[in-house]
Amino acid sequence: MATRTKPRIRVGIGGWTYAPWRGVFYPQDLTQKHELEYASRQFSTIEINGTFYGLQKPESYMKWHDETPDDFAFTLKAPRYATNRRVLAEAGDSIERFFDSGLVHLKDKLGPINWQFATTKQFDAEDFEAFLALLPKKLDGLKLRHAVEVRHESFRNEAFVALTNKYGVAIVLAGDSDYPQIASLTAPFVYARIMGTSEKEAQGYSKKALDAWADRARQLAAGTIPEDLGPFKATTAAKSGRDVYLYVISGFKERNPTAARAIIERL
Repeated sequence: MATRTKPRIRVGIGGWTYAPWRGVFYPQDLTQKHELEYASRQFSTIEINGTFYGLQKPESYMKWHDETPDDFAFTLKAPRYATNRRVLAEAGDSIERFFDSGLVHLKDKLGPINWQFATTKQFDAEDFEAFLALLPKKLDGLKLRHAVEVRHESFRNEAFVALTNKYGVAIVLAGDSDYPQIASLTAPFVYARIMGTSEKEAQGYSKKALDAWADRARQLAAGTIPEDLGPFKATTAAKSGRDVYLYVISGFKERNPTAARAIIERL
């Protein structure tokens, strides 16, 4: 089988269990137990949010793997017990428990892990590097990819970008939100979460905004930071292709599947 070399743009949503989507995104007669099966055939990726709140069972990962298409990818929000702490360097046990909980059963459908930090968490270079050093590179032969979602302005500095670049960890691109948007490419992939869907727009975003995000995804996949994202000047983007994981999340959640599908159509 030939090896795929062209970067891939995956577009999806956060989670798949949400009552207001039933009868709107999900067909009226679709049973809840088939929602993942349906959603995974509308999108090429889904971010699992439940892992942020607690450990999941190995049987759940097995089930999710088996219900989705062969080329599907899950990304996971890492447990808050690892990131919502005063001293990040002490997160080793929480990180180990997370990776021992059954992620390996996703097999090649395991995408990047999103380590999300609280809005109150400030940047401490020494402690943050100690945390990055705790993140494993492999899990039973599976290559692991990590992204950090930081939500405090103190992270908008060259030292933070340099650290993520050193460890090959992506900085989550927080689009259309009040969180710091740090547009730097520090990993071999891009992890974007766009949060600006509105009840006023039938597709969540205006046609102009949907066109813009589709174009930005193409540029990011090509290894270029779009100028309208306000590139962070601490690093220069390497002109090499990257897989892109783009999630329509938060905002007016009822419209997120429609917005994600509209971006997919444009791509």
